[in-house]
Amino acid sequence: MFRRVLIALLLAASLLTGVACSNKKSANPLAQINSKQPDKVLYDHAMDAMKQHKYEVVRVTLQTLINTYPDSEYVARAKLTVGEAWYQEGTPAALSQAETEFRDFITFFPNMPEAAEAQLKIADIHYRQMEKPDRDYMHARRAQDEYRQVLLQYPDSKLAATARQRLLEVQEVLAEREFRIAHFYFQQQALLAAIARAKTLTDTYPLYSRSDEALFMLGQAYEQQADRTRASKIGDAQKQRLTKEYMDNAAEAYSRIVTRYPAMARYQDARHRLEALKRPVPTPTPEAIALNKKEMASRTHKTRYEQFVTDMGKRPDLSAAAKFGEPTLVDPKETDAPMLAREINSDVQTDTDAKSGSGKVSLDPVKDGEKIAANQPAPRSPEAAVNASDVPAAAPSQLNESASSSSDEAAANTSSSTDPAKDDPKNTSSSRKVKKKHHFHIPIPF
Repeated sequence: MFRRVLIALLLAASLLTGVACSNKKSANPLAQINSKQPDKVLYDHAMDAMKQHKYEVVRVTLQTLINTYPDSEYVARAKLTVGEAWYQEGTPAALSQAETEFRDFITFFPNMPEAAEAQLKIADIHYRQMEKPDRDYMHARRAQDEYRQVLLQYPDSKLAATARQRLLEVQEVLAEREFRIAHFYFQQQALLAAIARAKTLTDTYPLYSRSDEALFMLGQAYEQQADRTRASKIGDAQKQRLTKEYMDNAAEAYSRIVTRYPAMARYQDARHRLEALKRPVPTPTPEAIALNKKEMASRTHKTRYEQFVTDMGKRPDLSAAAKFGEPTLVDPKETDAPMLAREINSDVQTDTDAKSGSGKVSLDPVKDGEKIAANQPAPRSPEAAVNASDVPAAAPSQLNESASSSSDEAAANTSSSTDPAKDDPKNTSSSRKVKKKHHFHIPIPF
């Protein structure tokens, strides 16, 4: 009986000791790792914490993995997941930190397939913070640049389709911003500014949902600018040339509506304007009609309630973005309103100078049999007339000039003996030094 009680007490003591040891081990972050691959256990633990939205635990666990096992195969995924934890946290400060983590991943692992995922996440960070067209467009610009990098650097990635669609949505927001600015300038009769904005819009974003309206506004601006030129006071030749240029540009804008957007609302208006201008009306091809219809069918139409909710929110309306077609990856040359004004002023000034004769060099043609006049003599100052008998005088003798004959040396010695200043040995040595410096070049070693 005593032995049984003793054995039971020993077993209880061993259990208590095991529990105490297990409690001490739990304080260690690596205590629960009993596998042959503790780095994988740490990574799995971080993934479980990510599902529970414990982002701080995720970052601490993965940082422990990176610092403890720098050669692990899970280091790359751990670095990417740290950025994902910041991204899912969602605050502006967290998103900024997430962008830093993703850029570090691309820097350290540029050849891994996950680099495309990191680049897409950087673009998504600015996509999430993008605002409406009439607000700050900094994040929209950044999102466009980052999505373009995904398509240009990783065109074969499985994430390219996602980047392409989101780039179309971002460009819809940027194009809407340009359209509103151009329309404002057009209403204020700032025609050159309206032309610059509308032309840049239609050249850069051909998949914009209101491209036909932008092109029609561009044609109207060109026509009104032509009317202003006709009423101006510039020369007739210059007036005719500028008027013809504006009307040609207007006809080109209307023709582009007919050939590129034949299924949109401004198609018939563009045809009527071309007929009024007595310009040829092009016929759209069946391929262009089918393409434009497919683009229009890909756009989402919202109900009034959905549109009201979108208008009340901070996020821009992306329903009008096309889901078919290729976005613009490289911006064409931007049209600048001051540049247009300078070109007009330069042309007018050139025409004025041509009429007044200023700033021009004229040439007198020589007729057959006419003798060419002799060149006029070079002008001379009257008080210093040059004659053929003038002989240049001899140059005066210099102080340190070397003697060319023994007689000169004797004369120099005689003069030096009579001059008390030259008897001074300091002066003599100074004269010799100057003489050597004048006649010889002694290189100085560096």
